Amino acid sequence: MSGVRLGPGQRPPRHPDVLSPVFWNGERVVMLDQRRLPHEEVWTAYDDPDELVRAIREMEVRGAPAIGCTGAFAVALLARQKHLSAPELRHRMRTVSEARPTAINLSAAVHRMANALFADGDPIVEAQAIWDEDLAACRAIGAHGAALLPDEGTILTHCNAGALATAGYGTALGVIRAAVAAGKRLRVLCDETRPWLQGARLTAWELTQDGIPAEVIVDGAAGHYLSRGAVSAVVVGADRIAHNGDVANKIGTCGVAAAASVFGVPFYVAAPTTTFDPSASDGATFPIESRGADEVAVWAGQRHVPPAAGVRNDVFDVTPARLVTAVISEQGVARAPYAL
Repeated sequence: MSGVRLGPGQRPPRHPDVLSPVFWNGERVVMLDQRRLPHEEVWTAYDDPDELVRAIREMEVRGAPAIGCTGAFAVALLARQKHLSAPELRHRMRTVSEARPTAINLSAAVHRMANALFADGDPIVEAQAIWDEDLAACRAIGAHGAALLPDEGTILTHCNAGALATAGYGTALGVIRAAVAAGKRLRVLCDETRPWLQGARLTAWELTQDGIPAEVIVDGAAGHYLSRGAVSAVVVGADRIAHNGDVANKIGTCGVAAAASVFGVPFYVAAPTTTFDPSASDGATFPIESRGADEVAVWAGQRHVPPAAGVRNDVFDVTPARLVTAVISEQGVARAPYAL
């Protein structure tokens, strides 16, 4: 059995302690299909590692830390397939690691799982440890970052770096959640984030679930609101961070950072240390994922781009460190000159 849709009469679909998009329920990996939010909240339980790889590729699950957790659970399920030889297992693990290239959390989680397997560790225990550590990191990021935000104001964010992008609680939204919990009166402007609308569909959904005031703006409006003094700070997540502080994040982040710099608005990046790439001195070597043209050209089943026109769909960009006010991790707040 590869996937079981969870209904209201079966078992609580959400993790009992936190909104988590992917978790181990003791028998299977339970996943929230983020493509269907905010219209439907659909949970599926998987025990097939190939289904988890598909879910990563097709963005049923997304967000660097959540992808890393999913990859860890995929390797744990692979390890249960006793018929696999060691070379076959290594090949299958490479397939998991390569499901999406930009988020370093995925390859790092698979590497850690491989080390645990070849040291005869319990794969489920190790995958659960990766999940537990990410949740703890998100809560610590929130605690460190909350102090950076004003007592009252409007925060701009891009894409979704909330509970849905992590084991739970979130990175950028974790900072906002912690600040609101501390009594700060904040509103959030959510960039819609084309072409998958993670800001409009997911960030706004999370914030309204928590009762935090949220408004969606089109991606092209961010500079407008920054220029008018309507934004107190920008907080985003990350998919990979270089040693010098260069940041890979969802396409459009660099433009937001540039506008924030021009108009004197602090630009914060919130991410766990698992998102740091110790092998990258700067962002020039980051692998940048490109996806299919239809994600941009097709809307509601109809193509809106002339057939003779091409489409470029790089889904990440790199924000240079000089535009980053600070990087918030579970270890604290780092400022330039970065040595991450």
